[in-house]
Amino acid sequence: MKPQCYFCGRDDINWKDAAILQRFTAVSKKIKSRERTGLCAKHQRALAHAIKRARQMALLPFVSR
Repeated sequence: MKPQCYFCGRDDINWKDAAILQRFTAVSKKIKSRERTGLCAKHQRALAHAIKRARQMALLPFVSR
């Protein structure tokens, strides 16, 4: 059975919510793939956009040290 998308049935993805976005990044701060996150295609695209925006606004790091 395929896991349910985390964001289906919830509010939209917000780039200001760094705690939620951090769950979908790897230790190296790369965005996890759909296979790893279990998100649907629509929400995976929105998640990637939100993470990139949060990085630009300095809420999330680009790389790990």
